[in-house]
Amino acid sequence: MGATKIAGTGVLSGIVPAAPVTSVERPDQGIVVNSGRMSTSSRVLMGACLGVIGPLLRTVPINRTTIPIGAVAVDLLSRLRPEPHGIEREQIQLDGFRMEMVRPAGGSRALRHGAVLYLHGGGFAVCGLQTHRAVVAGLARRTGLPVLNVEYRQLPGSISASVDDCVLAYRWLLRHGADPARIVFAGDSAGGFLTFAAALRAREIGLPLPAALIGLSPLLDLDYRAKQDYVNVRRDAYIPLSGLEAVVRLGAETEGPLDPALSPVNADLTGLPPVLLIAAEDELLRYDCELMAHRLAAAGVPTTLELWRGQVHAFMSILPSMPESRSALGRVSKFVRAALEPAQRARTA
Repeated sequence: MGATKIAGTGVLSGIVPAAPVTSVERPDQGIVVNSGRMSTSSRVLMGACLGVIGPLLRTVPINRTTIPIGAVAVDLLSRLRPEPHGIEREQIQLDGFRMEMVRPAGGSRALRHGAVLYLHGGGFAVCGLQTHRAVVAGLARRTGLPVLNVEYRQLPGSISASVDDCVLAYRWLLRHGADPARIVFAGDSAGGFLTFAAALRAREIGLPLPAALIGLSPLLDLDYRAKQDYVNVRRDAYIPLSGLEAVVRLGAETEGPLDPALSPVNADLTGLPPVLLIAAEDELLRYDCELMAHRLAAAGVPTTLELWRGQVHAFMSILPSMPESRSALGRVSKFVRAALEPAQRARTA
């Protein structure tokens, strides 16, 4: 495949366009980066989502009673996965939540060389350090950087409280010698929401912005009503619109109608650092990625939107060892290294 320029980004990648991308007025089309056959593990994952996970999520209500049960079940399942190799882990306790610093074995322990702040997905309700350790370890090994995995407070608390914890985690990095010009925020699904919300909150309170933002199947618009007629509502392998509605009602609508200002897509995006968005071609949250890509481009923010054919929502964090996941994480790591190059050149000049 030849190198193709992504509209509005100035980034060159070997890609297969989903459709002709000819101008910055169409940045929300995205690019399909995998045109080959699905791997066996990818087909198995798709089958499990269509046949088991999707029907379960469409049947079981999401409420204050079921969330703790679901959280325990997900955590127990994650413990069946072998512990990742080639890493070192350090447990960190802050006020009300835990974090885990994951470093490549034998790598530098100095945060001044760079770091990734990783915010896990799980609908603001489930998952944590254990469930996302494998994808965090994959990023640490590929980038050579320490990755701070944050187990922020979750529902039935508020989404705003989750954002507060992520900003506190960023403050921790800064206090411990990390240069904001060498920090990248990344997260999947609900963690993708927190990636952008934490950066925007940090800027609001006077903290410096990080070097780049990465959203993996990110939720970026809490307005579930806006997605009702989106074509991927019927195509998504396992994420139901009703589940998104339940999460928003629990975490953002407890005291009245949804405040649009809570959604990163509605913020003043001017001045944000370069952004990489990755989504499955047929997932529900492709809507959020397309909308955010359009608004980021309008704000002059360098943005790349990648679409993955035949994959499910947040595939790279569900099965990080899957061939498609390894490829996606490789592209994420390349983006991280490119984002940190200006700071590296400045340090060595």
